[in-house]
Amino acid sequence: MNAFNNGATPFSPVRLGMPVSLFWGYVAMAIFMTGDGIELAYLSTHLFSTGLSEKQVSLVFTLYALTAALSSWLSGGISEIFGPRKIMLTGAAWWILVHAVFVFFGIRANDYTVILASYCLRGFAYPLFFYGFYVLVVQRTPGHRLASATGWIWSMFTIGYGICASFLAGFAVPRIGFESTLWLSSVFAAVGGAMAVFLIKEAPPPARLVASRWSEKLQEIARGLTLMIEDRSLFLALIARVLCNVSLFGLPVFMPIYFVKQLGYSTEEWSHIWGVFFLVQPLTNVLWGICGDRVGWLPQMRWVGFFGSALSTLAFYHLPSAFPGNVWIAMGCALLLALTLTSFVPMGAIFPMLAPEHKGAAVSLQNLGGGLGNLIGPAVATLMFSLSLDIGAVILAFSVLYVLGGMLTLFIRNPQPSATATP
Repeated sequence: MNAFNNGATPFSPVRLGMPVSLFWGYVAMAIFMTGDGIELAYLSTHLFSTGLSEKQVSLVFTLYALTAALSSWLSGGISEIFGPRKIMLTGAAWWILVHAVFVFFGIRANDYTVILASYCLRGFAYPLFFYGFYVLVVQRTPGHRLASATGWIWSMFTIGYGICASFLAGFAVPRIGFESTLWLSSVFAAVGGAMAVFLIKEAPPPARLVASRWSEKLQEIARGLTLMIEDRSLFLALIARVLCNVSLFGLPVFMPIYFVKQLGYSTEEWSHIWGVFFLVQPLTNVLWGICGDRVGWLPQMRWVGFFGSALSTLAFYHLPSAFPGNVWIAMGCALLLALTLTSFVPMGAIFPMLAPEHKGAAVSLQNLGGGLGNLIGPAVATLMFSLSLDIGAVILAFSVLYVLGGMLTLFIRNPQPSATATP
């Protein structure tokens, strides 16, 4: 019997796709991710305005994504060993500490070395909080409802990281300044962390892991990599997981600069466009999760997710270019991109169902793919800018990667259980 389905961690009743015992955890997720995402709409333009090149700005985001990928991989295994709530608390405390260094010694002093190092180190923090909660959701949710439950995770992520963070930044930065807004983000991270400590209940870690030697615990953490070697579908699913968020984490690196510096939008207009991109996602995340549970995880991700995102990414670049300054067209493109990207919600359910006897390791592998997904977009942009290619070439590369991802799904076995397969 594995740690994700035993008497210590019974399944929660599910209402509208959400495990009800984790309601306050979902709320804490939204609040914490608000703090984590406040600087997203302004950081690249701020760094660019201080004299840094596009390559230097891209490097900041790329190194951040690299540490986030490593932390994402570790979070699943260590959450199973030490308990998800402790890992969430560790992530929140680490975020607040390193963020203070980033703002005070990096942004205020305009020290690129400190900015690069501290932002990179802060990348370890949010995956511990986010994916620690993800483990709780997998523990408490029946398999046939898992896409719906993970849809709610991404909805809370979007409400905080996308909507609240973007619109709060758009309101606060013009009024209190960029640096003060960064300090404000610490308050949200602290409140989310406190809620995780006091309002989420969890069972103790499995006795087999508590009593095991450290060598065995490390083997448990690393098991996801061996599963990937043993199972071709898990390996292909990992690649697909990496590719699905190319635009989500790649576009913020250079699109604010492109919209503001080249197309003539104001920074406030850009923050509204990017905010609208997230505005629809709380609804579509849940709907795509419910839809995927009913019509099929893989077909939805293939046709709407990968092939749809290939087209919507191109549209988000070319249509505003054809109609520069037209906010409504830009918002329409942002909504189309959001609609296609959120159809990837079932990805989080596929991994534990592909390895039902090793769900903890499979979650770690899924987390690794999510972390590498944070990296691939900024990395592709950094590489192509280093080759003196323009933004249009980067957008085309993103679309090609989505097409490749869609083709990969044809070779992943379908792990979706029927409604009667799990309790």
